Amino acid sequence: MSKALIVSDSHGLTKELQWVRERHIGEVDIMIHCGDSQLMPDDPSIERFLTVMGNCDFGGYPLETSLDFSGRRFFITHGHKYSVKTSLMSLKYKALQENADIVCFGHSHVLGAEVVGGTLFLNPGSIRLPRERIEKTYMILDLNDDIINLSVFELNGREVKELAREFVLPK
Repeated sequence: MSKALIVSDSHGLTKELQWVRERHIGEVDIMIHCGDSQLMPDDPSIERFLTVMGNCDFGGYPLETSLDFSGRRFFITHGHKYSVKTSLMSLKYKALQENADIVCFGHSHVLGAEVVGGTLFLNPGSIRLPRERIEKTYMILDLNDDIINLSVFELNGREVKELAREFVLPK
């Protein structure tokens, strides 16, 4: 069993990113930041996060990245280059091209999780400026064979239990 923490759109927050990291550092195996940190890559606050570049970022981050983790292919992007505020269609095509099982993205600041065509699309919302909800959120994925459990947390560490979901996603 492996765990991934996913955060996005922190827009300059530093101590809050450190709180999230320190709260879960022994619990998760990987930490992903889907862009718009507005921090330089050498900022201690973003340390240990695998980070991509958002439309408000500058210097040093890749625009997108793919990685294999816990038997799954992850594709990570901010989403602005795929017009995620209007549709997931462009991102879905990119996920197919990347052979991704799980896509992590941000940009819209809208918390969401859905399976489209066998691919799990995740947007952790924003820990600074959430839209369509009042909670400032991030996610933890618990990957266990074909079962993926999603937990949503508020910035203060409280789990939003009513948003927990289980996805069956065969490898």
